[in-house]
Amino acid sequence: MHITTLQALRSIYKPASERALKKEIPSLDAHAVRFIGLSPFVVLASGSATGDLDASPRGGEPGFVKVHDAHTLLIPDAPGNNRLDTLENIVSTGQLGLLFMVPGFDETLRINGRAVLSTDAQDLQPFAQTPRPPALVIRVTVASVYLHCAKSLMRSQLWDTTRHTDRTAMPTMGEMLRDQIQAFKGETIEVEPQAVMLERYKQSL
Repeated sequence: MHITTLQALRSIYKPASERALKKEIPSLDAHAVRFIGLSPFVVLASGSATGDLDASPRGGEPGFVKVHDAHTLLIPDAPGNNRLDTLENIVSTGQLGLLFMVPGFDETLRINGRAVLSTDAQDLQPFAQTPRPPALVIRVTVASVYLHCAKSLMRSQLWDTTRHTDRTAMPTMGEMLRDQIQAFKGETIEVEPQAVMLERYKQSL
């Protein structure tokens, strides 16, 4: 049976706890600011006007996302593959969800809000001294903030290095791309050696 109504969905679960409902706050407090300052990794969730969805990982030195004030975040746009999926979605809908992670922390920080793409000098200035100053920043106006409990990362044991999978468990990125493009596009591409790919990545970090 497929669940197609909110009533049917809610009938399966107990009501949310009082703490789960109360933990959502409308702006960044000292704890959220500190969490962002420690975080080297955030996932950006966005959607287009036609309903296409995207979840894009972004990384940098801890605190690479800057807190402008209690209601505003600045996310530098680092060099990527130029698909611009997230950026195009922001232009289309202006909505963005963020999931911040800190290595070693099982808790995560979730932030939802409105976003715009900015090339204003005042928004770019905090990143002027970085190795690769961005061409634009994502300026996020915070609407909701809440700490997400540790259970999902505890279940996955994500930070336990004894459980990390050896990279040789799957083909290289180049090999997988070759297979996928061949299977779905009917085209043949040259396989980029892993060492060459990693060196190319390093040149654009």
